[in-house]
Amino acid sequence: MKILIRATNWVGDAIMALPALRAVRKRFPDAEIAIVGRPYVGDIYRDQGICDQLIPYDPKGLHAGFSGRERLAAQLRAQKFDVALLLQNAFDAAWLAWRANIPERIGYARDGRSFLLTKAVPLPQHGEVPAHEKFYYLELLRRSGWSDSVLDETFIGLSVPEEKRRSADEHLCKSGVRQGALRIAIGVGASYGSAKCWPPPRFAEVANRLQSETDAAVILFGTAAEASVSTAISAEMRRPPVDLTGITAIADLSALLSQCHLFIGNDSGAMHVAAAVGLPIVAVFGPTDPDGTAPVTPRCSIVQQKPYCSPCFLRHCPTDHRCMTLVTADMVEAAARPWLSSIPVQRA
Repeated sequence: MKILIRATNWVGDAIMALPALRAVRKRFPDAEIAIVGRPYVGDIYRDQGICDQLIPYDPKGLHAGFSGRERLAAQLRAQKFDVALLLQNAFDAAWLAWRANIPERIGYARDGRSFLLTKAVPLPQHGEVPAHEKFYYLELLRRSGWSDSVLDETFIGLSVPEEKRRSADEHLCKSGVRQGALRIAIGVGASYGSAKCWPPPRFAEVANRLQSETDAAVILFGTAAEASVSTAISAEMRRPPVDLTGITAIADLSALLSQCHLFIGNDSGAMHVAAAVGLPIVAVFGPTDPDGTAPVTPRCSIVQQKPYCSPCFLRHCPTDHRCMTLVTADMVEAAARPWLSSIPVQRA
């Protein structure tokens, strides 16, 4: 049997979908499984043993516009898949599977796409399954008859090959991280929007305090679009951080984070990757709900203030951003301290 799985688009969602993907691999150990998704999602899934093939879908490049999507559909059609499982919710996912002539097409009945599916699965209603997003994908399998139950997992892990860990450690040292130093990773942004971002001066204040107490190396992670945030944090730090903002590809992120000791950041894809490679997490939540998207690890402290308007799930705050400004540096530092004291690392 040949199975095509349409992956989710966001890095955090890709991590939270891993239990479902592993369940498919376990149920169909002899099937040929391909995952189609954004190139950076493919980079997350590489080395995870969940599929036989990763097919990049680049709607801003090779697959842009109608002709680009037709090109991808033709590529998929040539592989003659037997069934498509759509973890992504969009109409486009169902259209692509239909145009690829895949005879069985399974996905949630939403976004006006039911007529393109051969098995349109009813959406879970509020309270039918636990709130966390990992259950959303697992429930799709259960309702499709691909799983007998929805098992909870307290940790979603990413495998990082040893050679990539060594290469990442060398890269950090060449970038200015002192050998043997305690390494604190800071996730400066959130691709979803500015509403999820804690103010840069607060990050700098926490970093300054922790550096003065532990002599830690602080490493900033973010996309090129978040460079101004990292610049603002760096400007207020007493000792310059190692700034990898905009020069770290998603393909390298899991290995680089695996060589750190603590992650402090917003609700973001980097937060989920850091948790999945085993780091303790201090996550600042504001407009989103940790009940739905907290990192799946027992080593996590959520820092959150909940004004009347939270969670609003807006990308940009239309008022005074109080859900984030109410979170103080004292709160985040207090959440970080127990994790730092438990980290066995030789200080340089």
